[in-house]
Amino acid sequence: MTRWLDPDEQRTWRAYLTASRVLMDTLDRELQRDAGMPHAYYEILVQLSEAPDRQLRMSQLAQAAGSSRSRLSHAVARLEAAGWVRREDCPTDRRGQIALLTDEGFATLAAAAPGHVEGVRRHLFDALSPAQVDQLRRISETLAEHLTGS
Repeated sequence: MTRWLDPDEQRTWRAYLTASRVLMDTLDRELQRDAGMPHAYYEILVQLSEAPDRQLRMSQLAQAAGSSRSRLSHAVARLEAAGWVRREDCPTDRRGQIALLTDEGFATLAAAAPGHVEGVRRHLFDALSPAQVDQLRRISETLAEHLTGS
């Protein structure tokens, strides 16, 4: 038997969909305009910048960036062409590859980060009270734990 959404749940679901889509579209558009990269590429650069020695196995990077391996491989190829990422064979596993953030990629990320952070602040946090920020964090953590099983 289908458990249909009641009117309040339906309103909540639609508001969540609209807000998350518009927020991500806005941030993506700003990153494209200001830094010449989509949000997905920015996320890859961030993941690499935070990894030890600014490198991750491609499979780990795909998981960390929330991407399929094939989509990540395509994105990393574009980032390689820009000189921001370099791929190397994994020294411990001949089948694996490692993605490394280049100095140029790190500099590009460092230049893009202030504008992106300002956009996140302006479009998300400035619209919320401190109590709402706390609620959003707790709700997001609960959903992430539920969906990832961790």
